[in-house]
Amino acid sequence: MKRLLAATEVTAAIFLLLIALLTASNVFVRYVFNFQIPDWFDGASMIQAVTLSWGFALATYYCSHICVDVFWEFSNVRSKRRIDLIATFVTLVFSIAMAWMMWVKSLGVGGQTTMDLLIPLDWFFIPASFGMSVGAVLCAVRLLRCGAGKLTIWHLRKYLKWNVSSWSCWALPACSA
Repeated sequence: MKRLLAATEVTAAIFLLLIALLTASNVFVRYVFNFQIPDWFDGASMIQAVTLSWGFALATYYCSHICVDVFWEFSNVRSKRRIDLIATFVTLVFSIAMAWMMWVKSLGVGGQTTMDLLIPLDWFFIPASFGMSVGAVLCAVRLLRCGAGKLTIWHLRKYLKWNVSSWSCWALPACSA
C-alpha cells in the first residue's frame, strides 16, 4: 500500500512540476525573446487536468480535502463512524462513475490534437484516466480499512510523520472507533 501511495504522490508531483516548468519557460521566452511556446496554454491546461486527477486520488485516501460538517461534529463516536462510512461509500460510487467516464472519453478522443503542435489529446486523457482509476481504488481501500477500524489518524501519522494537532480533516479519527 505504501508503494502505491508513494507512486501516486510522485506522479502528481511530476505533473505539477511540468506545469510549473512549462509556465515559467513560456514567461521567460515571452519576455526575453518576445514570442510564446506553441500550445503552452493547452499543454498546461491538460497537464493540470492530469495533476488534479492524481491529486484527487491522494485527497480521497488521506481525507485531506475540505471537511465541513456540523452534524458530524456534534454526533457521538458511533454515529461519526457511520457518517464516515456512508460518505466514503458515496465518494466511491462517484469515483467509479468518474473513472468510467474518463476512460470512455479517453478511448473516444480519436484523432483530436492540440492546435499548434498537433499533440494527440490521448497523451493527456489516458494519464488522467489512470489517476481517476487509482482514486477509485484508493477510495475502496479507504472504505474497507475504515470499515474494519484499521484506518485511523495514528496509522497515517506513523506513515507520513504528521503532527496530529495540525490535522485539518475530522473524518479520520471517527474510523478508529
